[in-house]
Amino acid sequence: MKNKYSDEDYLLLSGIQHMAFCERQWALIHIEQVWAENVRTMEGNHLHERTDNPFEDETRKDVRAVRAMPVISKKLGLRGIADVVEFQRTNDVLAGVTLRLKNRKGWWRPYPVEYKRGRPKPDDRDAVQLCAQAIALEEMLGISIESGFLYYGQTRHRVEIAFTQELRAHVEQLAGQMHKMMAEGKTPKAKKGKHCSLCSLKEICQPDLTIRHRSVKEYLARMVDLEVKDY
Repeated sequence: MKNKYSDEDYLLLSGIQHMAFCERQWALIHIEQVWAENVRTMEGNHLHERTDNPFEDETRKDVRAVRAMPVISKKLGLRGIADVVEFQRTNDVLAGVTLRLKNRKGWWRPYPVEYKRGRPKPDDRDAVQLCAQAIALEEMLGISIESGFLYYGQTRHRVEIAFTQELRAHVEQLAGQMHKMMAEGKTPKAKKGKHCSLCSLKEICQPDLTIRHRSVKEYLARMVDLEVKDY
């Protein structure tokens, strides 16, 4: 596959979840380099601690788990780290689906596994991140991956995600938007909704101000001007 992105053009794969949640959140984090911790992000970081040991390799019977595996997609222009990639052994040879692993017998099918705090979401923000990992793995391994798993810390349960054509198309659309916005270097105005209460950047984002078409900078300047006049 011809690489249309240079090394400096690659964006963080994990950012596709931010883009699916809110374009402004993605821009604040990835263009303006702003970040803030809340209970949800702290819990998410804690949940990832057990997976973030680069290249840790664990084999249990017919499953090999590779933790913190670097992945890259030339098609999407994204790179990042997959929490866990599980390789499940099978006796069946499936062309374009199974592969050989060095120093291990049999044929193996890879499945990306992403760890998340809380419960399954009502939208596909977690699924697009998992699917983007699968697309990267497909390019790297030369096979196709039909599904992967999202593990939720609150429910302690896995949810299988099918990588449908619709989901793949959404991933490509989001990745394209990420590159477009990064090239433009502009942060969009807020679109206030129920999701704002779940955002760790709510206080920085100031959705009420931007919806009234005032930037934070303009708001502060106006407040200073009022104070001077009152004095």
